[in-house]
Amino acid sequence: MTSLDKTAPTATSTVLLTGTSTGIGYASALAAAQAGWTVIATMRDLSRADALRTAAADAELPLDIRALDVTDPAAVDRVIAETVDHYGRLDAVVNNAGSASVGTVETMSIDEFRFAMEVNFFGVVQVTRAAMPHLRAVGGRVVTISSVGGVVGQPFNESYCAAKFAVEGFCESLHPVAKSVGVGVHLIEPGAVSSEFVTNAGFDPTAMIASAGVYSAPLTAYLQRTMSQFAGSSAQTPEDVARIVVDTLESADAPFRSQTSDWAREFVAPKLADLDGSRVTTATASWVSQPDG
Repeated sequence: MTSLDKTAPTATSTVLLTGTSTGIGYASALAAAQAGWTVIATMRDLSRADALRTAAADAELPLDIRALDVTDPAAVDRVIAETVDHYGRLDAVVNNAGSASVGTVETMSIDEFRFAMEVNFFGVVQVTRAAMPHLRAVGGRVVTISSVGGVVGQPFNESYCAAKFAVEGFCESLHPVAKSVGVGVHLIEPGAVSSEFVTNAGFDPTAMIASAGVYSAPLTAYLQRTMSQFAGSSAQTPEDVARIVVDTLESADAPFRSQTSDWAREFVAPKLADLDGSRVTTATASWVSQPDG
């Protein structure tokens, strides 16, 4: 029986997750360990590992926490190889490392666009590429955290959505090829999640609006809407998403694409039936318009 047929991890099932210092990655590492997986929890900066170490210790969950910058190909190859050497196998990877970015093409540099692609897209490709030979050996799985922003392009998110669109195209194209050699490929599409992801983007809304020039009014409208989404009732917790990550790792019939809430499903549904693009662009235009009066 291959891992594609399994409904629960074996005693030796090993999963490597990226971006586990906060948010979805943090919650997913703990949830996978609680479910019985051997977890290698990676993050770019180990100085931010204390919270995860403490949570794992409090729950008496063994975690192997390692440094990994997904934009460093040599580091990715090394950590994957060390994992297999140490544990004897790799059953799954969860591509979660990512970076938020807010701005438009005239206010962002090309280097900022390239950085968004390096972290959010090429990091996924590099980890998946390094893991594939080992996943083929055991019939494993690649689970990638995308976003509803990988389906619906969103104002002032050109770089982030471009990277997530690329992730969606990469995974959708890889899915049948990987399946032919026994490897499952799956996408998770969260909506707004109450976590440090937006905070970690490191932008100052007041300063951003002040320097936005002709874009200051639409940017103000966008930021007001977005902040209300992340603070509102539609926002999920990282733990909500982590449960779907673990289900995707373990379910015998896990779908290729999973939205993580009813809100997320309703958000992406018009795009999937929007042949000429007008429904999406009409809706998103309202996000950057000032109310009358």
